[in-house]
Amino acid sequence: MAAYPNTRAFIEALEKRGELRRVRAPVSPVLEITEVADRVSKSRAPSEPSASAKRNDPRFWGYGGAALLFENVEGSDFPILINAYGSYRRTELALGCPDGFDALAARIGDLVKPARPRGLLEAAAIARRYAPLLRIGPRRVKAGPCHEVVKVGAEIDLTRLPLLRCWPLDGDPPAVGYPSGVNDAVVGTGHPDLSPEEWEARFRGRYVTFAGIHTIHADDAGQRRPSSHNIGMYRVQLVGKDRLAMHWHVHHDGAAHWRSWKRRGEPMPVAIAFGGEAVLPYAATAPLPPGVSELLMAGFLHGRGIRMVRARTVPLWVPASSDIVIEGWVRTDAGEPGWEPGDGPLGDGSFFEGPFGDHTGFYSMPDRYPIVEVSAVTHRRDAVFPATIVGLPPQEDYYLGKATERVFLPLLRTLIPDIGDYDLPMFGAFHNAVFAKIAKSYPMQARRVMHAVWGAGQMAWTKNLFIVDDDVDVHDAGAVLRAASSRCRPEHDVERVRGPLDILDHAAPALGAGTKLGFDCTRKWAGEEGGAALTGEWTVPPRDEIDAYLEQVRAVPGVEDTVWPEELGGWLFVRCSGVGRHVIADVWRVEVEHPAPFMVVVNEAVDLNDADAVMFRWCSNCDGGRDAMWGHGRVAFDATAKTRNADGEPVRAWPPVLEMSEDVRARVTQRWSEYGLDSKSG
Repeated sequence: MAAYPNTRAFIEALEKRGELRRVRAPVSPVLEITEVADRVSKSRAPSEPSASAKRNDPRFWGYGGAALLFENVEGSDFPILINAYGSYRRTELALGCPDGFDALAARIGDLVKPARPRGLLEAAAIARRYAPLLRIGPRRVKAGPCHEVVKVGAEIDLTRLPLLRCWPLDGDPPAVGYPSGVNDAVVGTGHPDLSPEEWEARFRGRYVTFAGIHTIHADDAGQRRPSSHNIGMYRVQLVGKDRLAMHWHVHHDGAAHWRSWKRRGEPMPVAIAFGGEAVLPYAATAPLPPGVSELLMAGFLHGRGIRMVRARTVPLWVPASSDIVIEGWVRTDAGEPGWEPGDGPLGDGSFFEGPFGDHTGFYSMPDRYPIVEVSAVTHRRDAVFPATIVGLPPQEDYYLGKATERVFLPLLRTLIPDIGDYDLPMFGAFHNAVFAKIAKSYPMQARRVMHAVWGAGQMAWTKNLFIVDDDVDVHDAGAVLRAASSRCRPEHDVERVRGPLDILDHAAPALGAGTKLGFDCTRKWAGEEGGAALTGEWTVPPRDEIDAYLEQVRAVPGVEDTVWPEELGGWLFVRCSGVGRHVIADVWRVEVEHPAPFMVVVNEAVDLNDADAVMFRWCSNCDGGRDAMWGHGRVAFDATAKTRNADGEPVRAWPPVLEMSEDVRARVTQRWSEYGLDSKSG
């Protein structure tokens, strides 16, 4: 399979395969591109993916729409490429695995756990298999296309880049309940040629969304080949003509590097690289083990080392084939995240970054992050600006995440051999839900696996973990939830653990900390009684009993509607207009002979007949410690939106769900024919 050495080569390959559409009409990077790309991403993909993609994602393999190249972006010098990795087929092409991610995983599995040779011929075969690894290390070159144009000093103007404002409230703290003017005293914000009103209208809340962030640890400063060279993918907010605000989670390598430079008392060099070899975006997102470089992963996928060139103004090396590189220095006099107005001064070197419409489907709320002082912008003469949007799935990041699910299965098995397979369901938005299956061979094995998963790298952030027997297809969400209904007794078979959670989990009572749940959905063995007799598996009651019960539940004050989807087994969905936990208590007073073991209560305009939408709200809006009520052989989850300190329980600032403004939606609908895209997507 041919590797794609740069963005233009990847674009040409996609176009030849009918996977890319060019949009020549003028478009705005403020919300309009997002609305177009969002509609396209939720349409059918132009071509079918591999058989393994169909097998591993039987419901959603056909979505993703086409990649889009916006050639006429208002106010910008560059075209935008978006949704390039937004389908199984395109991500398979980018990673050089047309037969699917499982084939790539098999290659990795052979390398991490080779068979013992039984003779010289087998030893020679193994040596040949490992020989290509000698070519995957990064290769340093003296010059590269990324330096065809170099801008420094007064020439730098970040507003000429087609950075996107993805969602209406991006970069607008007052819109999510914070006071205005928090950043007024920050030096270098805005643009000398624009009034504050013009800046607000045109450039507020515009972001870098799809670039590799290159950093090194301070201990490697001055080293010829720093072993800590890391590539991450973080959002970066435009805040001035030559200023950005860097957002990274506290557990990411980039943030750890920043803290090392902070201890040293020096600004941290950074390079933000767009485009280049088609494998680079995936490598930047890959959850690699400590000490394994993203550049090595990229070289492995590319089939040869990534060409690197010395940056012009910072002591870093960057991919020579990049389309655009922003170089700069991250302020280390900035304070740590976890700051709110009223806590004291924002502090030097800091910016109150956000809110930002995130992959969780909600806005991540604003917080304090360090400023990047840009020292150079370099680019190819024919540069293309890669971008992405995130939001309610499926989006482009869904397919990159599913690639990780498959590619890293062999590595996960080396850590936890019990796991036969696993799945990241779409409604879980990556960290919020994981399904895993085991070949059970002793009591409490599922509990052991749960804790092993919670100790395995980035799997540690898994919020809801379902362990099933090996006769359950983990790629069938309905089958997993039915197994939970029939084999998991909520009061005895759900492991509750306090621990770290994803920083973006707004339901967590504290930033990045809350309760994780592990559901033992395996058949129970002697020794797993947990104080209750082992009875037969739970079964769905007769339809007439369900219908009679639902009528009584609908009569409960505050209940708007209720649905019991039999295809999911024992999961009861309730939509309410009142306080979730109060409604749960009242519903539980309704007598029923065979109650559903699991109940999810939502509010807002959630369609109860859309199980994915309900489960998405459960994963997003519920903390397993604060919002779960247990008793009578069942558990109910309050997945309603919360207000701060409701009923005395700790609740942080609650974000809105992502939703495009009506005027933008209407404008895009009106202009759809101008874009030259499939009418079905519009």
